[in-house]
Amino acid sequence: MTRLIYCRVFVFTFALLLISPFQSTFGQNYPNRPIKFIAPFPPGGTSDVLGRLIAQKLSDGLGQPVIVENRPGASGNIGHEMAAKTNPDGYTILLSNSSTVVNNPFLYKQMPFDWYKDFTPISMVAIAGQVLVVNPNVPAKNLNELTALVKANPGKYNFGSGGKGIQSHISGEMYKNAANVDIVHIPYKGTGVAVADAVAGQIQMVFSDMAPAVPFIKSNKLRALAVTSLQRSNTLPDVPTMAEQGYPGFEASVWWSIVGPKGLPTPIVERLNLELSKIMVTAEIKESFEKLGVTPLYSRPDVIFEKSRAESPIVGEVMRKAGIEKE
Repeated sequence: MTRLIYCRVFVFTFALLLISPFQSTFGQNYPNRPIKFIAPFPPGGTSDVLGRLIAQKLSDGLGQPVIVENRPGASGNIGHEMAAKTNPDGYTILLSNSSTVVNNPFLYKQMPFDWYKDFTPISMVAIAGQVLVVNPNVPAKNLNELTALVKANPGKYNFGSGGKGIQSHISGEMYKNAANVDIVHIPYKGTGVAVADAVAGQIQMVFSDMAPAVPFIKSNKLRALAVTSLQRSNTLPDVPTMAEQGYPGFEASVWWSIVGPKGLPTPIVERLNLELSKIMVTAEIKESFEKLGVTPLYSRPDVIFEKSRAESPIVGEVMRKAGIEKE
């Protein structure tokens, strides 16, 4: 028995000696050079701005430059594929969002990455509902009046989105299903373009991200009827939620997370997660995110995959009812 105990102690000690250099390399000494932060969307959009705000704070906390690299295309697929194929050494991370990882599998016959097999989750960083806006010429002052109006005129009212299958489209389809109304979807190449056409009266309504819509709401060029988050937005505190107006449980939000390639060492995940836990509660981040209509978040890594798994069947059913086929 004594010999067995000595053997176990020897094996355990030897294992620690093997592990120690690994911990030193990936824990204590990380990072010792710049980190690439892939943003899979074009410069200037909400995702890009969020990424740059977070990158600056990460740079401060980690003591190394965190350099944003835009890799747009295929609704975020190109940037995700690039990140998935990088070396899992902690020097390439990705700003992901739910439109890509939850919606895209229902839009593309072939996905260039597997969300659950190719990535290591680090932390959620932001969530944002959308706002339903209408042209001021639409004779509806609240959601119930809009619903009555479109029910009385099936197929005569339309809603714009930033493109087939992205969140502004999904939100509109969810409203169609919840209210049992017949409104026509008009896809655009970007939500901002759809908002501009709503201002011009070319379309009647848009489920929009906050950033492109808020200036027109404040200048009375668009009327806000509802937000799609479960709670009211700090950006538009006087606008009631969909749930408050007769659609309990209605939630349509976009969320962002930071992930790395599969196999990212646990000490690096924990270091980045710790830094993000500090960043996401700072007054500066809260204020900057609020201007974009976005709420900062922090989570343990496993929450990311839990949320995407919960949302996937809901989005899939919405797309099925909408007759959206994979391309």
